[in-house]
Amino acid sequence: MKLVAVGRLKAGPELTLFERYAARLRPAMSVHEVPAARGSVVEQKRREAAALLSACPDNAFVVVLDEGGRVYDSPSFSRAMTNWQGTGRPIHFLIGGAEGLERSVLERADAVMSFGSMTWPHMLVRIMLAEQVFRAQAIATNHPYHKNSRPD
Repeated sequence: MKLVAVGRLKAGPELTLFERYAARLRPAMSVHEVPAARGSVVEQKRREAAALLSACPDNAFVVVLDEGGRVYDSPSFSRAMTNWQGTGRPIHFLIGGAEGLERSVLERADAVMSFGSMTWPHMLVRIMLAEQVFRAQAIATNHPYHKNSRPD
């Protein structure tokens, strides 16, 4: 499992929290960071798209995080993760840069998911993704980490 993201997560509380969840994942989640591009918005998106896609082998199951993607609750995300892993293809999660994604990235995606319609800082999205993948694995193995105790 790999996270491919635009930008570099520097030392600090965000990196510490990401590493806390990523260390719990099985299989482990490796991280491939691509530099944020410069130039016009169109040029930034083009360069970042090329870098993101070049980090994904042809057989990768590509999950793109995008505002327009499907919003999962935790149990349905767990089921989706189980299905994605069942393909036998390596899962690659892609997070774009500050200007968003070029259409070519969305067209390559096998799945597009969203953490809602609010705009989240890209560095927090990494943490949220790692935690939700851990939660999905906990749900799939009936581990008590996930609590389903909403009022009736």
